[in-house]
Amino acid sequence: MRNARGGDNPDVVATAWALERFGAQGITVHPRPDERHIRRSDVRALRAAVTTEFNIEGYPSDDFLALVSEVRPHQVTFVPDPEVLTSNAGWDARTHKVFLRDVVARMHADGIRTSLFLAPDPEQAAHAADTGTDRIELYTEAYARGFAVDRESALDPYRRTAAKAQEMGLGINAGRDLDRDNLRYFHLNIPGLLEVSIGHAARVRRAVVRLGRTPCNSYLQRAAAMIELFHKRMGQGKPRSFCTACSAVATTSVGREGAERDLRHRGGGPARSRPITAYRPHHLSADGR
Repeated sequence: MRNARGGDNPDVVATAWALERFGAQGITVHPRPDERHIRRSDVRALRAAVTTEFNIEGYPSDDFLALVSEVRPHQVTFVPDPEVLTSNAGWDARTHKVFLRDVVARMHADGIRTSLFLAPDPEQAAHAADTGTDRIELYTEAYARGFAVDRESALDPYRRTAAKAQEMGLGINAGRDLDRDNLRYFHLNIPGLLEVSIGHAARVRRAVVRLGRTPCNSYLQRAAAMIELFHKRMGQGKPRSFCTACSAVATTSVGREGAERDLRHRGGGPARSRPITAYRPHHLSADGR
């Protein structure tokens, strides 16, 4: 969001502090080579600010490893995808074992815990253990996709991989498309699960829910109060305000019942009138969803 507009809104450090206050037990960042998400300067600022666990994930290029060694997070998670839009595959730990063994050893020399992003495959868990890594992070997109169809079948390869990882002495993290619907079942049925990443689902839900509370309710109510004051003082006709979030035109009038708002929708539907205090966006349900 910040990088799309420039500037420093939202502020990354302030957001991390808020997440910790709201109960997050760790902060994860992924500084990609083009810095389209997190910037290297953010990583340095967050290391000084985060009071819970700090995890940096990324492809173990020389530049990335140098940044991690400088910042010294609690954990580094290696992913095999330097150029893709978002992480979409796990490591082939058998093919890349020598490379992974070297980068894991380099991080251990700096006192940093390591984790390898891994698809659900017990054989890959065994090869991951040979690299010396401390943990694996199970790539859970397939589970999330299959959860609504057959949750037991979707979970089975993850359960078997987790069991193998535990047998090999590895800790188990998980991430990708875990949310309020599928997380509890995964947590209850994966042995040894230590950590999950739910950032994307949390951001999406917050954005949708807040649409029902901030843009329309807050901004239109404030605009209506100002219009009412203007109407009282100037004796003008009904001024209008426009909400770009829901494409509704708001007008106010003052009578014995107090200020009211008429909504005339662009689709040509009939106008509706509601007291300002009772207004909520027409396209959202009562709980904001």
